[in-house]
Amino acid sequence: MKYRIIPVTPFQQNCTLLWCENTKKAAVVDPGGDLGRILKAVEEEGVTLEKIMLTHAHIDHAGGTAELAESVGLPIEGPHQGDQFWIDGMAQQCAMFNFPPCEGFTPDRWLNDGDKVQVGDSSFDVVHCPGHTPGHVVFYNKDDQMALVGDVLFHGSIGRTDFPQGDHQELISSIKNKLFPLGEAVEFIPGHGPSSTFGVEMQSNPFVR
Repeated sequence: MKYRIIPVTPFQQNCTLLWCENTKKAAVVDPGGDLGRILKAVEEEGVTLEKIMLTHAHIDHAGGTAELAESVGLPIEGPHQGDQFWIDGMAQQCAMFNFPPCEGFTPDRWLNDGDKVQVGDSSFDVVHCPGHTPGHVVFYNKDDQMALVGDVLFHGSIGRTDFPQGDHQELISSIKNKLFPLGEAVEFIPGHGPSSTFGVEMQSNPFVR
């Protein structure tokens, strides 16, 4: 599995283009906006998009989902149904954060803990990690020991829990009881900022040490 991080939106969200080296089939994880930039990366890497994967439904992660799905003809997988209310409120999110108008959408597949998502020959385990949002999921690739964690965990920090239906204790539990047991060597791509490993965060992250 190979990947390319594409910073999008004024929030510099880490949209990730993932692709299977064997098949060149690809997925876009969290297309928050700036679709021209995303599609240019797809063209430059010479891969074929087959789906959209969403960790959660905040505007900077999901704002470009409806347009991308419609324009390219892609199915949407994720997040967990707990984020339905965020999708329903997409127009209000646009107004609140001064984003260009965007539409809501209905995922082709809601994801639950223990599900699997396929990208070409590569498989990702779905880990439901509520706290930042109730429907937040993480995508974990065991073979490559890498995870896409959205806004659950950052290098040296954790996700905000002051949004509607956020829960600080639930977030800490998700990190300690669901992510860290996957192993210290796992490298993760967060929704913002630099990558890290679970081991580094276990040792040095003041929020979850």
